[in-house]
Amino acid sequence: MKMNRRQFIKRAMFWGFGALMASYPFFIERHLFQINTYKIPVPHLPRTFNGFTIVHLTDFHYGFLMSMAVVKKLLANANSIKRDVIVCTGDFIHERNSHKKTDALWPELSRLTAPYGVYSVLGNHDHWGDFSRSLYWLEKSGQNVRHKAIPIAKGSEKIWIGGCGDYMEDQIGMDKAFRNVPPDDCKIVLAHNPDTADTPFHTRVDLMIAGHTHGGQVNIPFVGTPILPVHNKRYSSGFIQTPSTHLFISKGLGWAILPVRFNCLPEIAVLKLMAI
Repeated sequence: MKMNRRQFIKRAMFWGFGALMASYPFFIERHLFQINTYKIPVPHLPRTFNGFTIVHLTDFHYGFLMSMAVVKKLLANANSIKRDVIVCTGDFIHERNSHKKTDALWPELSRLTAPYGVYSVLGNHDHWGDFSRSLYWLEKSGQNVRHKAIPIAKGSEKIWIGGCGDYMEDQIGMDKAFRNVPPDDCKIVLAHNPDTADTPFHTRVDLMIAGHTHGGQVNIPFVGTPILPVHNKRYSSGFIQTPSTHLFISKGLGWAILPVRFNCLPEIAVLKLMAI
């Protein structure tokens, strides 16, 4: 059966649209990086820290299909945002049994700056690449808060930013991180995996900042996220009140399992802390 010109154009448009929709999660959405601002209520936050701004970066997964050019652009964007601190919550690289990507990435991560400092912890992929090398760079960069806490002072008031080891591959060390912190001070902890919020610890934590989930990468309307790599399926993204702490989970920047994003744009999260 012959097609006339109009039928040909209609079919071409139909298949072209179909190809675009099929390729969208692979080639388009995962490159549509957003800067999203959230107001985060924090118990015991001193009034002088009301509006304190944290830029949160997580899950770069630098490696296959996440180029250095893209990473440099994201880092430049983070450095251009009005901020008090920058925090990074791991999965910096996407490779196994090698430190090649780690050695290439960390000199760039070391260019991050903020008035009150830059603080980071490691994720499971950083262990799978080369844990000792990742830990070396974490320390060399001056960003290391794994198993320790750093005070940030404004006048006579202060908050503490501490860090956990990875939930899957390390000792969590929540109590160890805050062992020398006055019990009534405001404590903010960095943890790669949000399941850390459900582990046993004794210290009071006012806010946990995490990544790892990528928001599920695929969020199907009326269905949700088919794959969420955490035990607690409440922990997808955004602000969540848990029995133990307030929790914020970023959708992250990169990908794992499959290089797709659908209805789940990658983000740089800007957290404005609010006293309650």
